Amino acid sequence: MNLSQRLFLKPILPLLLLTGLYACSTSQPRPIAKKAAPTAPVASVNPHQQTTAPKKIQLKASHPLQYTVKKGDTLWDIASLFLRDPWYWPQIWQSNPQVKNPHLIYPGDILTLTYVNGNPHILLNRSTQNNQPGQEREVKLSPRIRATALVTNIPSIPADAIRQFLNRPRVVTKKQLKDAPYIVGSDDTHLILGVGNRVYIRGEIDKERTRFAVFHPGRALIDPETKKVLGYEAEYAGDIHISKYGDPATGKITFNKREILIGDRLLPEDKSKLDSQFFPKPPDVPIDGRVVSLFDALFGVGEYQVLVINKGERDGLEVGNLLATYAKGNIVHDSYGHQADVKVRLPDERSGLIMIFKTFDRVSYALVLNSTRIIHTDDRVATP
Repeated sequence: MNLSQRLFLKPILPLLLLTGLYACSTSQPRPIAKKAAPTAPVASVNPHQQTTAPKKIQLKASHPLQYTVKKGDTLWDIASLFLRDPWYWPQIWQSNPQVKNPHLIYPGDILTLTYVNGNPHILLNRSTQNNQPGQEREVKLSPRIRATALVTNIPSIPADAIRQFLNRPRVVTKKQLKDAPYIVGSDDTHLILGVGNRVYIRGEIDKERTRFAVFHPGRALIDPETKKVLGYEAEYAGDIHISKYGDPATGKITFNKREILIGDRLLPEDKSKLDSQFFPKPPDVPIDGRVVSLFDALFGVGEYQVLVINKGERDGLEVGNLLATYAKGNIVHDSYGHQADVKVRLPDERSGLIMIFKTFDRVSYALVLNSTRIIHTDDRVATP
């Protein structure tokens, strides 16, 4: 350091020291460790909310500005009129938590699109038949099924489309089928049995039960990716009431959905209760699977029909999860490039949206909520 530099620094050194001491004294009351402890609040945040919070709600280009609810409407259909992705209703709901029970919407209610801080909201003007005249409240579209004694409010999706499937699908192992009691004969010579027929059953029967469901041994569900057997589909045929235990035991057919045959198997009634409310939303984990089977269909399925996929509880799927379906891209011949006649597979195209309504360990049953084309076996399913 030369003489001129030392002469320049000498008068300002006390000022620099004083400034440093002042900075230290002013920063002392700001304990970083106490204020920057993010572990507690972060641990309480829902991971699904973290991933979806930044998502901006997008309206359909053809959305209405106002809509009057009609009998026969579903909340899912109404949400689809306004929102491009109806399952993002939780974000809209969380932005206005003071609204109580916005999910009961009735015929005659008027829904008006409005914006709050640039975000879409729905303003509900309740019909005088459903509420006090002129009463309004802000609600968020909530696509879900609600079981309630009030029969006048609209459902989230057509309940009739799914009710018949709720407790009937059964996926069992080969051993479960082999060990299950079976019908060995009847009180007449008919091979096809129905309501009122007395039947005789062999096999080990739980004597604490008197009612059993009857199943046809169904086809094997084969994973199209691994070619392994995921389970066997047991086709529900009817119900039997056991009147006398023994070898053989005696029972009576109390209901039949389809013909009951000699050799059909008995399984305990499914006592598990499905959730009375579905909250359609994408799964919390990435899903990439395939359609394994079509329920009561050979070629393909469409809206409000049922299919089976090769993902289940062990993969993180839950009742109410939404998945998109994708049609497999065709293979075309490219004869215009540098290489003659090259085979090219076109990209998979989205074909629909399905909702899981029954899960097993390795497979799940799903209802098609909408489709733009026929959904086939081996089509891909993935988190939308």
